[in-house]
Formats: sequence, C-alpha cells, structure tokens
Amino acid sequence: MFLAGKRALVTGSTSGIGLAIARALRAEGAEVVLNGFGAAEEIAALRDELGASHSAADLTDPAAIEAMMAAAGQVDILVNNAGMQHVAPVDEFPPAKWDQIIALNLSAAFHTMRLALPGMRARGWGRVINTASAHSLVASPFKSAYVAAKHGIAGLTKAAALEVAQHGVTVNAISPGYVWTPLVENQIPDTMTARGLTREQVINDVLLAKQPTKSFVQPEDVAALAVFLCREEARNVNGANWSMDGGWTAE
Repeated sequence: MFLAGKRALVTGSTSGIGLAIARALRAEGAEVVLNGFGAAEEIAALRDELGASHSAADLTDPAAIEAMMAAAGQVDILVNNAGMQHVAPVDEFPPAKWDQIIALNLSAAFHTMRLALPGMRARGWGRVINTASAHSLVASPFKSAYVAAKHGIAGLTKAAALEVAQHGVTVNAISPGYVWTPLVENQIPDTMTARGLTREQVINDVLLAKQPTKSFVQPEDVAALAVFLCREEARNVNGANWSMDGGWTAE
C-alpha cells in the first residue's frame, strides 16, 4: 500500500467517479476525506467502509471551501472531481446557472488548489488530479458553461503544473468521455420515453454517439489512472490532460 501515511481529499466523492477514486486510493493505504451530498445513512455507510471523514461543503461557496480545507488538515492528494451540467442554447442559458456551473466546475478547483499547494510544496510531495472531460478538448452544442469550465480546468492544470514542477508536486487532468454512473443510467428511461427509442438506441445513438468504442468508460477505469498518477513512477507526468474517451477526441 504505497499511499500509507498520505491523506487524499476527493471532491464529489459520495457517488460515481469520485467514489471510485476514493475507494482506489484507500485500497492503496491513503486516508480519505470525502466530500459531497447524499442521504445521511448512505454517507455514514461510506465513512464506515472507507474509514473516512466527510465534508458536506457547498463548493460554490469559497468560504465553505476554506472551512473544508482547514478541517481536512494536511492534504497530500487533491482530487477535484465535483461538477454539474446544464443544457441550453447560449442565448437562453440562465445567468444564475452559468455562474453556478463555473463556480463548481472551475472556481472550486482553483480554491482547493490555492489552499493545498503551499503545504504540498513545503513537504516536497503532492498530487493534484483534476477531473476534466472530453469537453476540455472539444465542444458540444448547448453546453457552453460546462465546456467553458472544462477548458478552463485544462488550462488551470497546465499553469499550476509549471509553477510546482520543481517541488515534487504534479498537477494533471483526466478527461473521460461518457462514464457509466448512476447519474447516466437514470437518464435512460426518461430519454427512451421522450424520444421514443429503445434502451439500446438511447445508449448507442444518443449517449455513445461520439465514442468510437460504443462502450462506456467505467468509474474504476478513471480511478486506476488516478492511482497511477500518484505513483512515484509518474513523478515526471506533469501538466498532462489524459483522455479516456474511447477515441472520441481522436477524430
């Protein structure tokens, strides 16, 4: 367990990709701090499973982020994973929703990083992993805020990586395509009804239309890459944006 003695804070980790990463880091010995929303009994079960602490901080609020980081203490591994989506044309996009998405998907990562990096630099070791998206590299219509935020995450990752490159700290991004999570799975029945499609048609012709493999990325796939980025062998992987999208952005 090569991460014994390290503490990992994973935002948006009560389900989906974040939870898979938290589990994978814990399996390698890291102490885990969870963040996210959910039913109290489900969060309690996760805390018991992982021996973890939990913060319900609203990451659209910089003051709440500061309180979360202060309570977490030393953070050796920071995974910025929390995010949200809204779909609408630019000229119909609610300004409040734009502000919320930018705050959660982009600004929250800035705030956690600005608070975690000084300690990492002082200790001479640290790993920051930002969950970006295929939309950090390419765009889709009606997702202006999400695409803007994810492009911003890619840029933030590069800039920060250059700043800490000589201090034993790396900053990288992972850009998945469609990942099989409860959030995605729960969209299928409504889409079947709305579009008059079969389950198979929704999966292949709607959700996976842009992924050449026609298969979902699994949360555990993303988690395995995150674990690798924490290894000593990845010490020279810095400022990278790793695509994991079945070939979507290769086209």
